Amino acid sequence: MTLGEKQQLYVGKTPVHQIRNRNEERVFQVMPAVLQALDYEPDSLDVQAIYALVLNKLPLHYVQETAIVRKESVDEQTIQMAIREGAEQV
Repeated sequence: MTLGEKQQLYVGKTPVHQIRNRNEERVFQVMPAVLQALDYEPDSLDVQAIYALVLNKLPLHYVQETAIVRKESVDEQTIQMAIREGAEQV
């Protein structure tokens, strides 16, 4: 799905393109430090593969754009472990 297509996701007059998997952002934020600690410099395809593997290991956590998250469904240590495991698989 292209960005243009994503921006056009509506149910009636209600936009739904702003609903996202919260764990995507969390993995994105944590991944560089974990890979650096592993002394691993993956190429672009490896980064994409690791990112996809990690997201498939974690439970989905979809939220609205303006949602207030009181408790994360997955702690940061679990995300870090999933990234390390993903890097080992790739």
